[in-house]
Amino acid sequence: MQSRPRREPILVGVISDTHGVIRAEALVALRGCSHILHAGDVGDPQVLQALQRIAPVIAVRGNVDRGELAHRLPATAVVEIGGLRLGVTHNLHLGLLDPETDRLDVLVYGHSHRPERRHRQRCLWLNPGSAGPCRFGRPATVALLKIAKGRPRAQVVSIA
Repeated sequence: MQSRPRREPILVGVISDTHGVIRAEALVALRGCSHILHAGDVGDPQVLQALQRIAPVIAVRGNVDRGELAHRLPATAVVEIGGLRLGVTHNLHLGLLDPETDRLDVLVYGHSHRPERRHRQRCLWLNPGSAGPCRFGRPATVALLKIAKGRPRAQVVSIA
C-alpha cells in the first residue's frame, strides 16, 4: 500500500496485542484513521475484520497467532504512508527489521504490552502497548500516529 504525500495531516491508528479481543473503546479511538497498523498477536481474524470496517489494515503475525493467522500474516511489513516509510513487526528483539537498512522513518512493534515512543537517530520507534486483555498491571492502549509535513508524531491513548 502506498500513498502520496498530502498537505493535510494523515492519521494512522496503531494497535497491537489484541489477543482475540477487540474493545469498543479501541474502535472509537481509531475512528477517523486513514490506515491501521496491527503489530501482531491478533488472536482472532474477527479482530482484523472489525478494524477493516474503519480503515485499510496492515497486520503482521505475533507469537500467539496460530492457524489461519499464522499462514496469512507476514512476519514484517514495510509500507509508505504520507511519504514516510513505516515498518511493522511484532517482537523487536528478533531483529527482523532494521531502521537504517530498511530506511524506516517509523518502526512499529508490539509484544511487550508496554507503550513506548522514542527517537533513535532519525527513526520514531513506536509500541502502542496492548489493546487486548489487561495484563502485567498495565492499562489497555492504542496509539495514534499523525503524519504532517513529512514528520511523524505519536500519541498513546488509554482505552481501559
